[in-house]
Amino acid sequence: MMRVLLGLSLALTGTLFAAAAIAQADPAADYPNRPVRVIVAVAAGGGIDTATRVLTEHVRQRLGHPFVVENRGGAAGNVGADIVFHSKPDGYTLLGSSLSPITINHLLYKNVNFDPAAFEPVALMSRIPNVLVVRQDFPARTAKELLDYLKANPGKVSYASPGAGTAAFLTTELFMQITGTKMLHVPYKGTAPSLNDLLAGHVDVTIAQVGAVHPLHKGGKMRILATATDRRLEFMNDVPTFSEVGVPGAESETWNAISAPPKTSAAIIAKLNSAFNDALSAPEVKARYRDMYFQAGGGNPAEVRKFVTEDAVRWAKVIRATGLQPE
Repeated sequence: MMRVLLGLSLALTGTLFAAAAIAQADPAADYPNRPVRVIVAVAAGGGIDTATRVLTEHVRQRLGHPFVVENRGGAAGNVGADIVFHSKPDGYTLLGSSLSPITINHLLYKNVNFDPAAFEPVALMSRIPNVLVVRQDFPARTAKELLDYLKANPGKVSYASPGAGTAAFLTTELFMQITGTKMLHVPYKGTAPSLNDLLAGHVDVTIAQVGAVHPLHKGGKMRILATATDRRLEFMNDVPTFSEVGVPGAESETWNAISAPPKTSAAIIAKLNSAFNDALSAPEVKARYRDMYFQAGGGNPAEVRKFVTEDAVRWAKVIRATGLQPE
């Protein structure tokens, strides 16, 4: 009997050692084996939060464990990004964010305690076209008329944005740099309040995600004068692009991504990337995206890193040209 027990004990020990060796050789072998925390670096609601929740539900189905979304907004995404950056790099804490905290916030804020370039890119969730919008009663009826008006009234037209570092702010600054015009920046604490003030006539211009303003444009509440895209949008084919109105090079989009802490294993990143890409191809996700005017992201980790890096370089040049100093 003792020999039998000893043999079972040795067999069990060998099995445990083998399992440990496999886990060490491939950290993604049993990943995930518990819930994954996804820190969304904005308040609940809006494009980033929605994109993250839509996709993580399908990733949960694929990987078999909950992906729990936790909203930690503040400091243009820096609060959530800081939490993830200093988390254990085991794949159980991820970041859902816009471009701001993982590309250019370190140029705008003094007390950033993380290196945005050190995040491990997991997946590009969505890409959302931006458009140029004016209040309904603004004197300029076309983009060309707006440009003429801006040149004749430097510094007298106001533009709204959800804050420095956002796509709306960066694109408007780039627009002014290219056209040699000047508008007064009025920052808000989000897209919704900036659009509310545009509707009320308190500000004149904004650049926003098309999904946020297209219904208002169709309803005659504000006017989209141009799209910050390289081609006309299918559902808005009567609206010209920036290039068509004489502002080539100011194209932009709002994008959202999933990132992991620095030094997360490549095997876990690959497993997550595959699951998110599968979610992006799901018919239900595609339908939700169409309803929100989102375009699917995707790509492997190397492609996502290249995309994020190139966007960071582009917007860093714009920020430096504005002369903004870190706050």
